Amino acid sequence: MSTPVLSVDGLHVRFETPHGIVEAVRGVSFEVGRERVGIVGESGAGKSMTGRAILRLTPRTARVEARRLYFAGEDLAAASDSRMRAIRGRRISMILQDPRVSLNPVMRVGEQVAEAYAALRKGSRAEARERALDMLAQVRIRDPRRVYELYPHQVSGGMGQRVMIAMMLVPEPELLIADEPTSALDVTVRMQVLAILDDLVSRRGLALVFISHDLNLVATFCDRVLVMYAGRIVEECRAAELARASHPYTRGLLESLPRLEDPRERLAVLQRDPAWLAS
Repeated sequence: MSTPVLSVDGLHVRFETPHGIVEAVRGVSFEVGRERVGIVGESGAGKSMTGRAILRLTPRTARVEARRLYFAGEDLAAASDSRMRAIRGRRISMILQDPRVSLNPVMRVGEQVAEAYAALRKGSRAEARERALDMLAQVRIRDPRRVYELYPHQVSGGMGQRVMIAMMLVPEPELLIADEPTSALDVTVRMQVLAILDDLVSRRGLALVFISHDLNLVATFCDRVLVMYAGRIVEECRAAELARASHPYTRGLLESLPRLEDPRERLAVLQRDPAWLAS
């Protein structure tokens, strides 16, 4: 791997509840170079919370601690709020999972993409509009000028997700954290969006953290895979070797997938081992 763009060591995210402290992320450590790193696991494994903690987008009730949280040589844990605002969006972007709650309902979607560009790049409103239209076209929106004028409630879930992707890519960040960026897209558009992300990694050297439930997608698209269980990374492997993963949890996830070449009357059910929580 090349020199890390992101270095995370001993990341913890804790919440105080009436029943005690809940650790959503428990000592996660990894590095990301100019590559595609997938993070997989069940809902509640801590994938999204890890991404949000890097950008300091966790709820106010969260306690975030890390031995090391560096981006391009800069200590994010020690950065001031104003410095994080300068980094967030401009140098690190995050595609959130649900565009319906991420887009402003009273602004036209094109204006939101243009605003993301204008907030971070100097230029005229006309330039921001043209850049937004170009980005909407890049995410395979057929009629970007028409879609530019629509409000979020007037676009489908898949189109809303493409608008979110356009908004996060328009500032040309160095690191992109993509949280289920293709979950609402049909197969054809999904492959087109993945091709865009792949081009950004290979052509511009973008560092990509790709959070997903789709093991098959991650195995074919990413370079490396981190498998999370109960707030911890239990296994790391090359994406091409995911089918040969050794941890029982990863094996259980793989065995639960339906396969056309191996039809079964009943899919395997993951059997959890309490030892995984401490390993």
